[in-house]
Amino acid sequence: MDWHSLPGCFILFADGQPLPMATLAGRMIHFCMEVMTKAPRKRAKPLPPVEIREMELRDVAAVFELGQKLFTAEEWPSLYRSWDDHELALLFSNDAETCLIAEADGNVIGFALGRVMEKPRSAWRYGWLLWLGVDRRFKRSGIATRLIKQLKGLFIERDARIMLVDTAAKNHSAVAFFRRNGFGQEIRHVYLSQNLENDPRYIERKDNSEDDTDD
Repeated sequence: MDWHSLPGCFILFADGQPLPMATLAGRMIHFCMEVMTKAPRKRAKPLPPVEIREMELRDVAAVFELGQKLFTAEEWPSLYRSWDDHELALLFSNDAETCLIAEADGNVIGFALGRVMEKPRSAWRYGWLLWLGVDRRFKRSGIATRLIKQLKGLFIERDARIMLVDTAAKNHSAVAFFRRNGFGQEIRHVYLSQNLENDPRYIERKDNSEDDTDD
């Protein structure tokens, strides 16, 4: 079909032949009704105010729960294995001043957990971003960038000269995010694992444990 313009009117052609006016009127009415009844586009819900602050003891459980939702065995097995409540509690106990959370409406929606490291007999101090996570509902809202910037300031206040972070090479979105935030000088490394269940000592220990249970 194509449209041909005439002074003051439009005629619809089908296969080169003009449509009867009744058919044309019917189609125009149908078109207008479709436009009028089309559902209005929903506006994005505005984000609630988000506060970046130092992590407190009362936040530990919420941070751990959010991490469990983000670091799943299916997507990020290495992170899933490393993320546990004992590790989080230890990090908070030793480095609370460089552990930050993002809070909205009284809920923890993000976190950046870091540590300042100092080598013996060295003038260099390193700020290490160990964990970074943001609730998926708040993705691409600038919260991760705010967490990074505030943590960077804390590292500078503690005389850190370099800020370090690591992520999986296949996590392309994370790599791109860190590059946008000034990280570079990438060094690739490989994670390896070994199944200890095949080791004779593991098998022997398991057999002995089962014998003790039977007794």
